Amino acid sequence: YQRRVHGKTKMMRSLVQAARASGAIFGPRRSMGMYLVSTPPVTEKPEVVRARLDSYAQYLATALPKWVQATQVTGANELEVLISPSGVLPVLTFLRDHTTGQFKNLSDLTAVDVPTRKNRFEVVYNLLSVANNTRIRVKTYTDELSPLDSAVPIFNAANWYEREVWD
Repeated sequence: YQRRVHGKTKMMRSLVQAARASGAIFGPRRSMGMYLVSTPPVTEKPEVVRARLDSYAQYLATALPKWVQATQVTGANELEVLISPSGVLPVLTFLRDHTTGQFKNLSDLTAVDVPTRKNRFEVVYNLLSVANNTRIRVKTYTDELSPLDSAVPIFNAANWYEREVWD
């Protein structure tokens, strides 16, 4: 057993040395690990990002017409989707499970109180797609008496956020 582990460690060390010699490994050597980067990160031009977000917003509006009421891309190139209160579960499930979105991470859930509005509470879900390196903000609205469906069956992280929003 020790020989096999030692052999794999020796083989891994030689692979890392070869990668370092070829320039595929950048960054400082550390005892806990190293940075494996084959190419430096490339950022897209803001116009390209905006066009991609606009096309995805149109796709969402056509795929979920019953629940998506409005979409917009903000000045900071972030996609915002306004949905009806009855569409919280279907829209969040679609965004999480559909292959074009893959928004698997609920980054934040918060609420905004605007007392002058009829539906004074605006509930905001901030989602992250690690696969696409994209964020989306889903907004809905409610009043003091109309409850919203819980997002906990879709995102377990919503449990604590929903308790904080309720307070």
